Amino acid sequence: MAPFLELRNVTKVFGSGLLRKKRTVALDDVTFSLDIEQPAIHAVAGESGSGKSTLGLILMGFLKPTNGKVFYRGQDLTRLASEERRNFRQEIQAVFQDPFSVYNPFYKVDHVLNVPIAKFKLADSDAGAKALIEEALTGVGLRPEETLGRYPHELSGGQRQRIMVARALLTKPKLIIADEPVSMVDASLRATILESLSKLNQEFGISIIYITHDLTTAYHVSDDILVLYQGSLAEAGDVERVIKEPQHPYTQLLVNSIPWADLNRRWDEMPIQSREADITGMAAQGCKFANRCPQVMTTCREAIPPLYQTTQYRAASCFLYQDSPKLPDQDVTQLFAQGESG
Repeated sequence: MAPFLELRNVTKVFGSGLLRKKRTVALDDVTFSLDIEQPAIHAVAGESGSGKSTLGLILMGFLKPTNGKVFYRGQDLTRLASEERRNFRQEIQAVFQDPFSVYNPFYKVDHVLNVPIAKFKLADSDAGAKALIEEALTGVGLRPEETLGRYPHELSGGQRQRIMVARALLTKPKLIIADEPVSMVDASLRATILESLSKLNQEFGISIIYITHDLTTAYHVSDDILVLYQGSLAEAGDVERVIKEPQHPYTQLLVNSIPWADLNRRWDEMPIQSREADITGMAAQGCKFANRCPQVMTTCREAIPPLYQTTQYRAASCFLYQDSPKLPDQDVTQLFAQGESG
């Protein structure tokens, strides 16, 4: 059976400027697929500009790859018939970063919930639509009587974000792509929203791609993780091992930057060089992280490291592990296997 959603060697390049074209590789030869038969939460992490949101937009069909293809249930996403595209839109929903910008301030919040019901013909009557909305709101921890009939500015950021989670839940999706869903809400509300996402995964059997720059929340809610650096996969695998025992120097720097509640542990034990340094003077054929890496070797500046499978459930794109086998087809899908961490 074909995977639910699949990326094959996907690259996305953006260009700007009229006379001197500037090319930015936002995503670079990424391959993986998602199996919804075993619903899981997959984190996509990295610094700003690492390609996380570009990956999410491509998965949702909002951006077309420059190279490579995206497949939905075995069919090229760019060649879907109208009915198939409708199913795609219904089965894949999104929760975005800003819980306010998606609302029209002149409409009550009921409007954003009624739109998908009308678009996908989810109810035959107003009473049926109301029942669906109330069920979805309750499912994300909101009281319908305290939420409906109000304008966006009358609700907190956390309430607005949970309404968007409820909106996604209405279509009974197979996959939710959550792009930095807690970055613009108070710390006290993050746990509530992340708990809502976990509930969708565990109780409703919905797979989730959780896009974030926050490794702490990724560790707490995800089953596995993809770490991106300048559009390329640096490390991938079981989240428990990747965060607790990071193998790629970039992941090690990210984890090291987390302030730990341990007075005996030094914060920032490894120096993180400025990002400007990784652009200036970088050999085109070398590792993108070479100019920032504290463990850089000569070969790092001469060739691009493939993904080496270091254990059953993890891989790292680093020549430090060149004695390990290369990941077949550079496809991280097999690293998503559920079970004991490796």
